[in-house]
Amino acid sequence: MIEELVILVNENNEQIGLMPKLEAHEKALLHRAFSVFIFNDKNELMMQQRAADKYHSPKLWTNTCCSHQRNGESNIEAGKRRLNEEMGFETELTESISFIYKAPFDNGLTEHEYDHILKGKYNNAPNINHDEVLDWKWMSLDAINNDIKLHPEIYTEWFKIIFDKFYEHINITENGSNCK
Repeated sequence: MIEELVILVNENNEQIGLMPKLEAHEKALLHRAFSVFIFNDKNELMMQQRAADKYHSPKLWTNTCCSHQRNGESNIEAGKRRLNEEMGFETELTESISFIYKAPFDNGLTEHEYDHILKGKYNNAPNINHDEVLDWKWMSLDAINNDIKLHPEIYTEWFKIIFDKFYEHINITENGSNCK
């Protein structure tokens, strides 16, 4: 198996190198990432529960899928690749907001990512990869927001950070600002 490399970036999202994924997380170095948010026609978000044998955040709930771009891969190409690998389907994606966040874990690893939010629409059940995903469900944004407040321990750290920013962005868009 080929070791996965992440793209190291500066605070302007300019590539400054490549590094093995685990090493980047051990050293808490800023690297490029993406988070996919898939909605159905009811504006519910497809959530995934991470597989039990993940090296961090096992069995926790998070957005549809997350990962890292490969060298030379666009955000959209990376999102489509990983969505198919984890959730077993393809759909069109569009880029939304991007931002930097940092989330340390109890095991000594740290997510320090320049994260690109990708959105898409899909209405069917996924064909999940059980090596990556334990379970999935649809949830409304309001239900997620309320559940995170009641049960923050069942969600990944990065999802709580991302959802806070993303939820605010979605509400602005729904209220008529920034609409295309």
